[in-house]
Amino acid sequence: MLGLRFSGKKPLREYLSLKLILSFSLTLLFADAPIRAAEKDGVAVPTPNFFDQRQRMAKPDLSDRPRIRFLTSTDYPPFNFLDSRGRLTGFNVDLVRGICEELDILSRCQIEALPFKDLVPALKNGDGEAVIAGLAMNAATRQEFGFTQPYFRYPARFVARKDRKIATPVADNLAGKVVGVTEGSAHAAMFSAFFPDAKVQTYSDRLEALAAMRQGKVDAYFGDGVSLSFWLESDAAERCCTFVGGPFLSDRFLGEGLSIAVAPGDGELARAIDYAIAQLVSKGRMSEMMLRYFPISAF
Repeated sequence: MLGLRFSGKKPLREYLSLKLILSFSLTLLFADAPIRAAEKDGVAVPTPNFFDQRQRMAKPDLSDRPRIRFLTSTDYPPFNFLDSRGRLTGFNVDLVRGICEELDILSRCQIEALPFKDLVPALKNGDGEAVIAGLAMNAATRQEFGFTQPYFRYPARFVARKDRKIATPVADNLAGKVVGVTEGSAHAAMFSAFFPDAKVQTYSDRLEALAAMRQGKVDAYFGDGVSLSFWLESDAAERCCTFVGGPFLSDRFLGEGLSIAVAPGDGELARAIDYAIAQLVSKGRMSEMMLRYFPISAF
């Protein structure tokens, strides 16, 4: 059984059983992402599949490890958060269970929630073996930790009114269109770099930009696909709009995605986690999880 602990000012009220499904990403280009279709209520829904199925990995042996504890936080929905009953849940929590199932270590597997600021010290002090909470993977953090291969990447997306859709490919159909972006955001920089001839309208606030798009003041908005997938289903959107084109990905502007951090030098654990995630992807469990945690696929 997967053990669950919560550390912080307020104790978690109960242990819970977890479920999992997940994705894995290997390569990144500014282009439409590799997509597979899953079904929800009999309708095909696009979900990402970045894992290179040609990779061959031997199943690792972790029998000499008495415990593998994953550290996470509670403030990063939909990846890790407390539900309405105070239970730790989310994409990352389900992923941990799936990893442990694939590695046959469920009885020795634990997940503990800490304040985000305490995650790095806890891993350094040996209070856990891995951090799964959106810890940035960059040149600086690579000096301190080992990382698995990325298992999720954030796509940029266009949204437009349903009655004013932009034809695809979007890049070829922006003439005469005005696209809203949030001033100073990575997505604004990305839009300017890859669509230099397009007309852009900047807004100081994301919700202001989305309201302008909904009201027809601009033709589209370009931003983070994950947050936009939730906005599209919100009351604020008034069911006005839809994704058009994309998804678009970029290491330079959007980072390298989500990975699991391990102690420096613990390549064995990182490779074991990569193996487990590869198995989850090949079995299609990523698609199940995406449909569970995202009301509209960000991909």
